[in-house]
Amino acid sequence: MLPALQEFRERVVANAEIGEGDVVLDVGAGDGLIAFGAFEHVGPSGRVIFSDVSEDLLDECKRLAAELGELDRSEFVRAAADALPLDDESVDVVTTRSVLIYLMDKAPAFREFHRVLRPGGRLSIFEPINIFGYEHRDGLYYGLDISSVRHLADKITARRPPLDEHPLLNFDERDLFRFAQEAGFEEIRLDYRAEQKLRQWTIGWDTFRRSSGNPLDPTPEEEMLEALEPEERAEFEAYVRTAIESKPHVPEWRAGAYLRALKPLR
Repeated sequence: MLPALQEFRERVVANAEIGEGDVVLDVGAGDGLIAFGAFEHVGPSGRVIFSDVSEDLLDECKRLAAELGELDRSEFVRAAADALPLDDESVDVVTTRSVLIYLMDKAPAFREFHRVLRPGGRLSIFEPINIFGYEHRDGLYYGLDISSVRHLADKITARRPPLDEHPLLNFDERDLFRFAQEAGFEEIRLDYRAEQKLRQWTIGWDTFRRSSGNPLDPTPEEEMLEALEPEERAEFEAYVRTAIESKPHVPEWRAGAYLRALKPLR
């Protein structure tokens, strides 16, 4: 993941056009991937605000900032993206990376970004577009061909929420553009990239069954326990485990959007 993370940082920071003395608000800072990349651009008179819903992650960012000697230029705020406890027109730049996917309703976050930005302020975000290629995943289970146990896989997937009720899947790149427009941003630029390829399966069964691609989703093990009877679960687990251990090549669909927007001067 490191090359991809480096690209996220470089492009989000570059699109933000951070200048000397700017106040940068990184919303959903996580462990500080974007925020720490902003320090070299704000200069000695600038400041970086780390915002996240997790106190643990903010504490980790604070520890890292102390190690780097950056506490004097740092601020730490526990907040959700759609309820920022900052004054109107108090920051020059807002950045986010893979944050809006956790919000069921994403439009209020854009309104908050617009509110806290000063006139002429910049918004720079990256979001994965997980709905891309979703229609091609029918008949697959995490990319695995499960045609022989399709009846069991259908019992699992039937319990998943509809696409429009899942925050990771209820939007695409056009919605991001529209949310920015409706919030009052101008000079909006969106760069979208989508790709489909085959990748070789690399993780083992024990890791797979206990892992979730997103904290909002159950693990495969939890899905099986909820949807299948014991005998069904044994059959399904045996099939999937055998498939994983063969290290197959599975289809993968990926898409993402970088969006840059400007708050009008007036």
